[in-house]
Amino acid sequence: MGATYLVVGLGNIGAEYAHTRHNMGFMVLDAWAQASNVLFKTDRYGDVAEVPFKGRWFVLLKPSTYMNLSGKAVRYWMQTLNLPPENLIVISDDLNLPFGTLRMRANGSSGGHNGLENIAQCLETEQWARIRVGIGNEFTRGGQVDYVLGDLSEEEKAQVPALATRIIQGIKDMSTIGIQRAMNSVNTRPKTEKNGPEAPEM
Repeated sequence: MGATYLVVGLGNIGAEYAHTRHNMGFMVLDAWAQASNVLFKTDRYGDVAEVPFKGRWFVLLKPSTYMNLSGKAVRYWMQTLNLPPENLIVISDDLNLPFGTLRMRANGSSGGHNGLENIAQCLETEQWARIRVGIGNEFTRGGQVDYVLGDLSEEEKAQVPALATRIIQGIKDMSTIGIQRAMNSVNTRPKTEKNGPEAPEM
């Protein structure tokens, strides 16, 4: 059996959160499971699905702990699967990036994201890959919580499938050609922006 990777999509459980900006991670994993014709099963601390790819296994996890306690679920599954930190990939939303901008990193800080912060605390390391999905910051002062827990617009929802496809391909690339080369294809701005594609960040 080839390498196993834990791919965690961050979000909050419950129908009322399903289409909110904070649930970008869940949306990507739902798209991956659907495209791979696999179903999520409710398990310890979350919903889990397994997707094979070129001799590798991706275990998709949507934590059921709510965002601020995501680390509890990630730690449990990392220990259960006996995986090193470099075989973890976390997908989260990011207020600091324009909507649709993707940033893959081999490691890094939480950037103020409660879910990423809790994972770092529970694992006692930040040496794991993450993909941040820009959701923009179109809110007035004091409106951050309502914004991240607000539903995507219809125009934004329409862009999610293409974003999910890029993220999924980036994670597959990471498992085959390494994260540095995978970052080159993932870390570009959306083509809808007037300035055109941005140079990849290393």
